Formats: sequence, structure tokens, C-alpha cells
Amino acid sequence: MERWRIVGRDAVVFPEVVAVADALLDPGMAELVWVDSGAGRPRALPADRMFCRRLGERVGRMWLGPLAATDHGGPLIAWMGSVIRQRRGVGGPPGYANDPWWVRREHQPVTMAGQLRVLGKEKRAPGSGRMWRMVVPPEQRMLITRAIESAEEQLHQLRGVQTGPTAGVAQQLLRNLRHSAVLIENAWKRTALAAANAGVPLGEVAQWADMPAETLRSMLTAGKQEDGG
Repeated sequence: MERWRIVGRDAVVFPEVVAVADALLDPGMAELVWVDSGAGRPRALPADRMFCRRLGERVGRMWLGPLAATDHGGPLIAWMGSVIRQRRGVGGPPGYANDPWWVRREHQPVTMAGQLRVLGKEKRAPGSGRMWRMVVPPEQRMLITRAIESAEEQLHQLRGVQTGPTAGVAQQLLRNLRHSAVLIENAWKRTALAAANAGVPLGEVAQWADMPAETLRSMLTAGKQEDGG
């Protein structure tokens, strides 16, 4: 299954990539991002964004808008963040660039040959059954990564906001910090569950997560019930 995911990726995503790139070249789309961000009055990006809705309409994928609006850690959100930082005249955190077309290394697609080489190496390695990429499904790895990146982006949005009326500043700080805390909690819970499901001793995972083993066991049970197991 993993091999076919790799081989079929480029053929499946290419048309959508071209359509999205064409939409992002439209200055009007960048303007919608600016409006969604509050323009001159910074705010956290709303869940129901005009930009995301319009993007779904432009590419003929009505489901893309809601999906993009909640994909906090993906390259599209990174593009939006760059547009907003450019308009506000602020720099990004270490490792970022304000060029909207600059793509973080982890968002850059790996060549098919490269992915197949890694897959073959992991399968041949001693004890490969315990290797993270071999035992944790790609969907779970993606969700963990996106939660971490989303928290990072939310925290970055708070740079330079401590000016203005006390109530407004406090409201934005608390809302963004709370959102970041939820994302981080989601990431560590998913990581703990992935490790335990992959065969790492429950006691060790609980110790690393700084939580009682029974609490982790309850999380595992609840996760299996939600998945219909």
C-alpha cells in the first residue's frame, strides 16, 4: 500500500496543483487573505474564511474551502501567513521567509525515487517494525506535523500585537494562546497514541508524556471506539 501511495502521487495531484497555483497568482485572492486577517486590525484567521471559500469555487472543488480553512499547518496557510506579514511589514520567525512562494523544506515534495529508496531502506533495516515511519500511518504522521505547525503559526501571529486598548489586546492574546495550547495538546496526544499503538511499552510512553499509565490506557480505548474498533 505504501509503495502505491508513492507511485501514484504525482499523477493524482498534478491537475489540482496547477489549478490552485493559478488561483494564488490572482492579486484579488491575496486581498481576500488580507481582509480575513483583519487588515489593519490584526485578528486570528476565522474558520469560515472568504479566501478559502473563494479558492474552492475557483478550482471547482467546493469541499476544498472548508478543508483548507482547517488545514492550519499546511503550505497554503504558510502562503497566507507570508502575504499577511508582507502587508504588515513584519518579518517571519527563524527559518521563515516573507516570499509567499518560498516553501518550507518539510512542505517540499520528495521525488518518487527518493521516497522509494527510503521505503526500501527502512524495510531492510534491523528491527524496522519499530521504526516510526514504518509503524505509524502517513495520515497520523501528517496530523501530528500539522498540529505542531499550526501552533507555531498561531503563536507567530501574536508578534507585535501588544499595542492598543487593553481589552482588545488581551482578547487576541488569550484566544490565540488558547488555540495554540489546544493544538499542542492534540499533537502530544496523537504522538502518545501512535507510539503506544506501534508497540512501545505503555509505561514508557506514559512516562515520556508525563501522565498516568491508566489515563493513557483510557485514551487508547477511547480512540479505538471512535475508529469503530
